[in-house]
Order: sequence, then structure tokens, then C-alpha cells
Amino acid sequence: MKKLQKNIIYPKVTFWDISKAFWKGIRPQKWSLFLMVFLVVIIHITSIVIPLFYKHFFDVITTNYDKNTIYYVLVGIIINIALLNGIIWISYRFAAFFNNAFQSGVMARLRQQAYDYLMQHSYGFFTNHFTGSLVQKVNRFGRSFERLSDNLVWNLLPLLVRVIVICVVVFFINRWIALVILIWALIFVLFNVLFSIWKIKYDLQVAQVDSRATAYLADTVTNQNTVSLFSRFAFESKGYKKVTDEQAKITRFNWNLTNFVEAGQSLLGFAIEFLLFYFTIKYWQQGLVTVGFFVLLQAYLINLMDQLWGFTRIVRDMYQAYADAKEMVEIMKLPHEIVDIPKAKELTIKNGGIEFRNLQFSFNETRKVLRDIHLVVKPGERVALIGPSGAGKTTFVKLLLRLYAPTSGHIFIDGQDIQMVTQDSLRKNISMVPQDPILFHRTLAENIAYGKPSASKKEIKKAAKLAHCDEFIKNLPYGLETFVGERGIKLSGGERQRVAIARAILKNAPILILDEATSSLDSHSEMLIQDALATLMQGRTTIVIAHRLSTIQKMDRIIVVDNGKIIEEGSHADLLAREDSLYRKLWTLQAGGFLTEDNDEEDDQKEENIEEE
Repeated sequence: MKKLQKNIIYPKVTFWDISKAFWKGIRPQKWSLFLMVFLVVIIHITSIVIPLFYKHFFDVITTNYDKNTIYYVLVGIIINIALLNGIIWISYRFAAFFNNAFQSGVMARLRQQAYDYLMQHSYGFFTNHFTGSLVQKVNRFGRSFERLSDNLVWNLLPLLVRVIVICVVVFFINRWIALVILIWALIFVLFNVLFSIWKIKYDLQVAQVDSRATAYLADTVTNQNTVSLFSRFAFESKGYKKVTDEQAKITRFNWNLTNFVEAGQSLLGFAIEFLLFYFTIKYWQQGLVTVGFFVLLQAYLINLMDQLWGFTRIVRDMYQAYADAKEMVEIMKLPHEIVDIPKAKELTIKNGGIEFRNLQFSFNETRKVLRDIHLVVKPGERVALIGPSGAGKTTFVKLLLRLYAPTSGHIFIDGQDIQMVTQDSLRKNISMVPQDPILFHRTLAENIAYGKPSASKKEIKKAAKLAHCDEFIKNLPYGLETFVGERGIKLSGGERQRVAIARAILKNAPILILDEATSSLDSHSEMLIQDALATLMQGRTTIVIAHRLSTIQKMDRIIVVDNGKIIEEGSHADLLAREDSLYRKLWTLQAGGFLTEDNDEEDDQKEENIEEE
């Protein structure tokens, strides 16, 4: 195991792990792969046979036979060459079409495979990663296969075929020249493989620093408005320059290493060409080879030089593809933090009662977030959770939704332990309206209907009206079909919140969670939304996380949380009547104007990132 990301320990990834991940994408099209490999072998064996006809061509020219006789022999030779070139052309065309279908299909499956596994990681996993970096790793995984496949099928396989067939052909003409070619090719390949293995640590560094540069870029682009408001452009520019300078340094070092190796290879190529022709001249002088053999040898040498010259690039690309795939396979080997048990049942809700029993939760051994929580929420009861920032309110909700797993203890819904049911069935029965809703860059209708994709246009419009979305939708150019922009940026905070409320209304789940659901609304809109929420809460078990205490006076029960414990509970009137009540102190501060609203982002930051402290 090794630590690559703060708070996340990744399992060790081997070559076989990456191979198995690729094979999972290849398997449905394995016969396309085998047929493509067969055609590539035919292409390159045929291309090695053609120079034999040229050898024969020049041997015939140098004979003393009658020119008319030679003419027909030569025409026969070039016809055979034309037929062989036709075989190569047809085979190449079919191989290329098979390759296009094969690679595009496999790359799509690999990206889907990576996406499906990635998206099932826990909430905590995503809080520890940059979005841009994860997106790049998924895309790199698909592209790494393309590079690896191209190099194996179209470069490495042809090189292997050509070296073997050329050595066999030359062996039957002159075994010593064949031996020299074989030894030269083996030394060339062995050196490049060993060099590339030694160099892989630098290739991995290139991939890692590229991910850091992408993550920094995505982070600052996402927060461009914050950068502008705080006049931090110069600071962020320097930060990005530092990352890109590091990227340039390691990339330049890698390229320079390759240049040195290629310089040595070219000298070796010139030397072997000189030696082979020197000895061939001697054999020709002794009558052991013909003039046509010079043509054959030159054709084979040019062919091999061309193939071997690109071998360094082939190995480099393959290891780079390995490094790119490795980052994603690490994530795919990392066990999901929250998983359904084998044969988990579907959650069935009849009443909607919730019980937190002996609940404990901590991010690490030294900082506990929730301690000894015992809480029963009756079916249809409206309960508010209040308390200072960082008290543990948001963690309650995340545990109920199984975004986190409790350290110990259990949560029951209608007597069913939520760890024993499927996550999908649990979340289908809970509607949540967050304080800062994030929307998809899709139409308003699609965003509202996200919890109920089968909803009709009429149902969507009704939910939008109940959430008072119609007040701003009528001013949009395409109404419900208007695209809302990335993360819903085209809408105001209050408008996004109304969309989230409309989504909850349409989903119509028996359990409702409101996380300061009116915090982004003006007074007029809040009054309207409170009416919609009152209707929405009827007959539903409701948990409200509250920061403005004025919004929860009518709750059936108010739970006061502080330092991870429930310290008070009761109605608004009951809690105000207690002399030493924390609720009373908070109410007095807000009513007196000293504390108008807690910052929920600060609350989330304290609760979700305690392990960062």
C-alpha cells in the first residue's frame, strides 16, 4: 500500500492489475483482436517476401540470357510483386476497419468501467480529490489503451515478425549475416527495454505532475470569481507557474534522456550497415552471394532500421500508457468505503420512523464528531437539529443517507437497519433540499425531474409552481427547456434553491431532509417557500438542519447538538422556558441582532474535514 493522496492509502498496482483491467474491456471483442493480429502478421510476412522477388529481379538482369527471355521473366516477377502488394493493401484495409471498431468499443467500455467504479466511491473520497484530476484520469485510462494497442499491434508485433522472418530468410542464404542481424536486433531491443524500465520512474513523475497541473487549473478556473474578488490573480498565476515549471523541468529531462539514447542508436545503425555490407562484399567476391542479395540486404536493413529506430518511442509510449492507466487502476483497486452487504434487501417504508441507536462517528481516533447518540424520530414527526457550527448537525444527515458509515452504532428506519438495505433503496425514500444546491448543466425540466425521471411535463410544471419557480421561469428565454449552465451558474442562489425544493416535491419521498432550505431566499420568497415546505412536510418524517432559529419555531421537536452530543430537546416554548438552555442563548443572540445567521459552509468544513486539521 502507498499513500498518494492526503488521507487516502492506495493499494499497490502491478502490470497484471492493469492487464486485467484492460482485458475486461477487450473480452467482448476478443475475436476482432485475434483477427486483426492475424491480418497484421500476414501484412508483414508478405512485405518481407516481396524483396525476395526484387532479389530475383536483379539476379535475372545480371545473367547473360536472351533479352526477350529475360523480359518475360521480369514481367512475371513484377506481376507477382503487384499481386503481393494487392494482398497487403486488402489486408491492411480490413485490419484498419477492424482496428477502428475494436479500439473505439474497448475505449468506451474502459471509460464506462472507470466511471462506474469511480462514482460509487464515498462522499469522503470525493472531498479528498480535485474534480479536474479525476476527470482527466478517467479520460487517460481510455487513451492509454489506445496508445498501448497501437504500439503493440502496429509497431511491436510487426517488429517481432520482421526480425524473425528476415533472419530466417537470410539464414538460408548466409547464416553468418543472419546471425549478425539477429544479435544486433536483440542488443538493440534489450538495451531499449532496460533503459525504459529504468526510466519509468521519471515517466510516472511526468504523469503525476501533469495531474497536479490539471487539478490546479481546474480548481482556479472553478473559483475564478473568488480569485477576482480577492485580487489574487498574481498569486494564483505564480502558483500555476510553479506547477507548470515543475512539469516542464521533468518533461525536458525525459526528452533529453531520449535524445541521448537515439543518438547512440543512430551511430549503432550506421556501424552495423557498414559491417554488413563489408562482409557481404567479401562473400560476393568469393561467389557466395549474388548481386540481388545486395538489394535484398539493403531492403531488409532499411526495413529493420525503420522499425528499430522507432522502438525507443514504442517502449516510451507503452510505459507512458502504463503510467497513465496506473493512476486510474489505483482508484479502481481501492475498495469502496461504503458498500451494500451481500443480498442486501430493499428498504420498505410504511410509517417513516427513524431511530439513531448508540451512534458514534469519528474521522480519526483523536477527533470524535458524534458521541453516544440516542434519538427516536416518530413517523411523520418534524424535527429540527440546531447547534453551533461544527457541532455535528450535518454529520447526522450524511450518516442517515449513508454518505458516511458510523464508527459504531446503528440507524433504523421502520425497524430496518440501513446498513442491511441497498443504498439505492435508502436514498430513493429520502428527499433532501441542501443549502447550496448544485445543478446539472441540463434543462430546468431535467433538473427538477432528476428524482423522478418518469415525471410528465404536467407534473414538472406543478412541482415548479408549488416551489414558486414559475416566477423566474416565465422570464427565461426557453422556459423549462432553458439550460442552467455548469453547476446552475445561470441561476441565482435563491432560484437554485427553489429548483431543489421543486425536485423534492416531485420526488415525493416519505422522509424529507431540509438543510437550511430557505437560506438563499429574500423575505418575500421565503414566505412563499415556507408555505410550500409546510405542504411538503405534511405526512412526512422531516429533519430540518436550522441556522436561523426563526424558521423552526413550529417544529414538533427541536434537538440541540453541541460537541457531538444531544444536550437538549423539546419544543420551541419548552426550550425557551429553561434558564440555562443553549437554545435560549442562541435565540437571544439572534433575536437581539448579534447573530443573524451561522455560516453553513463553515459548519460543513469543520465537520467534513476534521481529518485535515
